[in-house]
Amino acid sequence: MNETMICAVGNVATQPVFRETASGPVARFRMAVTSRYWNRDKSVWADGHTNFFTVWANRQLATNTTASLSVGEPVIVQGRLKVRTETREGQQGRTSADIDAVAIGHDLTRGTAAFRRTGRPDRQQASPERPETTWETRPPGEAGEVAAAEAVQAAGAVEAVGREGGAGVSEESEPATAAQQALETARVT
Repeated sequence: MNETMICAVGNVATQPVFRETASGPVARFRMAVTSRYWNRDKSVWADGHTNFFTVWANRQLATNTTASLSVGEPVIVQGRLKVRTETREGQQGRTSADIDAVAIGHDLTRGTAAFRRTGRPDRQQASPERPETTWETRPPGEAGEVAAAEAVQAAGAVEAVGREGGAGVSEESEPATAAQQALETARVT
């Protein structure tokens, strides 16, 4: 079946709403997407028409969306476009455009963000004590790089910058000197 995949760049228009359903977590928010064009008469960029989409996120994406996004933040959403038409009794038909999101992230052309990994879901199988080395895993001699990454985390380089409990969007960011020093120390050892 063919689906219309889109990538929309805009701003969060409403605070994400989180719901726990029988099929798992679901979140939704409204997104405003305004086109920009060059006005030749005034020699300036001008705003065009604004389109509004309802963005739907499921499972872990829903949980992370609710924890990360706030009204006014610039976002990029990739997902399946769903156009719905509703007709209510005694009213004219109403059409709305929804995006069933596959990926949501902050627009880094308009600010900075610090990524913070969430806990991994429990796996049903126990992992082997020592995984076989493949192209996806590091050989035992490269364990220093893993220690370096852990040192960076311990130094707080992965902490959110900006606001408490969010994705950490900030206009300015201090260099993580402690994290850089920890990384260099781990590489030497």
